[in-house]
Amino acid sequence: MTAPVLELRGIAGGYGEADILHGVSLTVAGGEIVVVIGPNGAGKSTAIKAVFGLLRISAGQILLGGEEITGLSTEKLITLGVSYVPQTGNVFPTLSVEENLELGAYIRNDDWRPRAREIYEMFPPLADRREQAAGTLSGGERQMVAIGRALMLEPRILLLDEPTAGLSPAYQHDILMIAKDINSSGVPILMVEQNARQALEIADRGYILVDGQNRLDDDASVLLSSPDVAKMFLGG
Repeated sequence: MTAPVLELRGIAGGYGEADILHGVSLTVAGGEIVVVIGPNGAGKSTAIKAVFGLLRISAGQILLGGEEITGLSTEKLITLGVSYVPQTGNVFPTLSVEENLELGAYIRNDDWRPRAREIYEMFPPLADRREQAAGTLSGGERQMVAIGRALMLEPRILLLDEPTAGLSPAYQHDILMIAKDINSSGVPILMVEQNARQALEIADRGYILVDGQNRLDDDASVLLSSPDVAKMFLGG
């Protein structure tokens, strides 16, 4: 495993005064897809939100490329190269596809249009819909817009929160294959995913959280081949 791009060390935190995470630790190395799975309410999405500065952290450290980023604002994290795609509300529905991509490049000081062309090459269905309002697209296409906007800043790491939620089986497969292609282009990915088996099939490593704590972590292939993991977390 190469040097960690992202590290969570004993993170505790939550919303208000209640902690949802209780000492969560994980790492994402350069070139990796790391998937976080577990039962509902395990703290999976909360862990990603902690990285992106969206909740209170009461203990632990978060490091990006070896530098501590614990408690930094979301705005600062974006400038450092952290991009996040939330599960819902992840496009501006009344704006066109192209306007959504442009907003993703708002902190760039150079011409954002060459990067947009790369995004259209990555997501061919969007190229013919660049003037169409994002809210009128299919669920899978909206997710492409959301991921494309997150990639406009050429991030150091991409955080994906339930990227296939609510999509048809065909689009679920497409989005996971897109994640694999993005990773192959050099972007490390930390992903929370409800389709645990399919996500582990494209991942390098996986973490299982239960009740806001680490339960198990290993290579994705090892987790997939474990009868106990399959029975408890992969639907048999």
